[in-house]
Order: sequence, then C-alpha cells, then structure tokens
Amino acid sequence: MLKQRIITALILAPLALCGFFLLAGGSFALFIGAVVVLGAWEWARLAGFEAQSARVLYSAVVGVLLFLLYLLPELAPWILVAALLWWLTATWLVLTYPESSEYWSSAVCKLAIGLLILLPAWQGLVLIKPAPMGNWLILSVMILVWGADIGAYFSGKAFGKRKLAPKVSPGKSWEGLYGGLAACLLITAVVGISRGWSVMEIVFALVCAAIVVLISVVGDLTESMFKRKSGVKDSSNLLPGHGGVLDRIDSLTAAIPVFALLLWAAKDWGVM
Repeated sequence: MLKQRIITALILAPLALCGFFLLAGGSFALFIGAVVVLGAWEWARLAGFEAQSARVLYSAVVGVLLFLLYLLPELAPWILVAALLWWLTATWLVLTYPESSEYWSSAVCKLAIGLLILLPAWQGLVLIKPAPMGNWLILSVMILVWGADIGAYFSGKAFGKRKLAPKVSPGKSWEGLYGGLAACLLITAVVGISRGWSVMEIVFALVCAAIVVLISVVGDLTESMFKRKSGVKDSSNLLPGHGGVLDRIDSLTAAIPVFALLLWAAKDWGVM
C-alpha cells in the first residue's frame, strides 16, 4: 500500500503542479474541469448510482454546467454565495448526523448537493487564477488545508481524546482540530510578518485563515458523512493507494470557494 501511494504521488504531483501553475485561461479551466468531472463520476456513486451509464451521465451534466459557467462569468458571485450557504448548512448536517440524513437521503437531493460541492470549487479556482499573484494565492489555500491536515494528524495522535464527530469520522478529535488550526495560524503569522504586512492585514489574514481551515474540516467531514451513509470506504479506486479524487480534494472543495469570497471581501474592504 505504501509503495502504491508513493508511486501514485510521484506521478500525480508533477502533473498537478504543472496544471496549476503553467496553464492559464481556458486551458486552466479545462484542466480543473477534468478533475471536477472525475469527482462528479465518483459522487454519483455516493448518491446511490452504481451503473456506469448513470455515473457517466451525471459527469457529463457537470461538464456542461462548467462550460456554461465559463461562458457566463457574471454568475460567479451567485455560485460562491450558494457554496457558502451550502457549507454552513453542511456544518449543521454533520453535527446532527445521522438524524439529519433524512433531509438528504433521496438520490435527487444527493445529486443536487454534488453540484453545490463541485461547481463552486471550480468557479473559485477560475476566479483566483487571473488575480494578481493568482498562482501564489492558489498555493496559499492549499498550504492552509495541507497544514491543517498535518497539524491535526500530529496533534490528534499526541493529545486526541475528545471525538470531534464520532458518528461521522471517529478518528478525528477536537485536539486535532485545535492543532491543525494552530499550525495554520502560525504559518499565516510568519508569512505576514516576513512580508511586512500591517497589523490590520495580519489580523484580517489570521481571521480568514481560521475560517478557511474550519470550513475545510467541514468539507472533509461532509464527504465522510456521505461515504458512511453509502457504506463505502473510498469514493473510488482511481488513485492507487489514495482512494478517489474526492478523497484527495474533499477539504479543498469547501475551502476554495470560501477563500475566493474572502479575497473578494478583502478587495472590497481595502485590505488588499
């Protein structure tokens, strides 16, 4: 298993980095769209559709919707706001699972939720990419999520006692959450000080980092909730040793649209 994980990572990491940092415009949107379409194929399974025809059809629908969003950039703010409302709702659903499953157990509802998870993640990246320092902003949100994962792992392993969401993901603890949050706040503070940010900018960045990290945890737990309801361990076996595409991007699907909204707010409020 470890050998498979390493080989897969060595192949995918360069491809992902090239796609994120070397592509632009339509090529970048298409690259991210391909990842999202694969995620849609996996989500259809979590929604209860095992037949390949149904899963491919759902993926095709998502692909068409992405193309329409690319042609209609004026819809971007609404997509991001819809994502924010969804992730706030998802927080409540996770905290009240399994009782809350009665509200989203139908296949139609699950498919609609898949759109709220996948489309805004694509939209957020497409919006961030052409911004000043767009590549670094994309890297920043990834570092926040990865930093939170690493901090949560070591903190949870060393101090974890109180379960965060035992009915959804028994392995996660409040201590792990605090450790992941502390790691990301430390990273943000170091970056802000090293770049000479003002006190207001550092405080704003710390608040934004905390929000992004917390919502990324909700993204992770949300996929875990749907996998638990579906009785599957991984979203697929597309990535040997790593599970599926959704298993790798679940936190990012929540973090990216919220990060994009915060960037928008920072610009409007004159912080950036």
